[in-house]
Amino acid sequence: MNEKRPAVFLDRDGTINEEVGYIYDAQDLRLIPGAADAIRRLNEAGIMAILVTNQSGPARGYYPESHIGTLHQRLNDLLLDEGALLDDLFYCPHLPDGTDPRYAIACNCRKPGTQMVDEAVAKHPVDLARSYVVGDKATDVELGHNAGCRTVLLQTGYGDRVLSGEYQWKVEPTHVAPDLSAAVDWILADLQARGS
Repeated sequence: MNEKRPAVFLDRDGTINEEVGYIYDAQDLRLIPGAADAIRRLNEAGIMAILVTNQSGPARGYYPESHIGTLHQRLNDLLLDEGALLDDLFYCPHLPDGTDPRYAIACNCRKPGTQMVDEAVAKHPVDLARSYVVGDKATDVELGHNAGCRTVLLQTGYGDRVLSGEYQWKVEPTHVAPDLSAAVDWILADLQARGS
């Protein structure tokens, strides 16, 4: 069972759930249509679905770190309701210029730093050379580049603004997809084309 497998490292906001800014009420976390089905297809294909998300709310003093756990329980529950499962979840609560000194640190877990991916690889039998990072931000694409993965920039969330140069900075993803469902279509075809 320890044979290495491809993984898809998924951003959260704007990728799996709707981008609504900082989520104070867990009930405001809503899945993007088709996202659960996309993750379920990864599950069925034997590809690990691993969440890697920057969550600087605690560093900004918006809510306690425990609230991130509440949000991720809601996310897991919504996905399970549709037969989808995340293999693991990793988050970074830090922000160098945050207002809470417990979290106001420079770290290597905040994307595009690779610590969350490194931790996932240490914990799970991930084949990084056959893995992907999927998200709606330039930092997701840069994480993929830094970790040695192929990258998919989604046009949901901030993706269109990244593509136009209005948000963060321009990047060169391996592929651009309108949403997570289309990204999974491409990933499954790409793995097949690579003989994986």
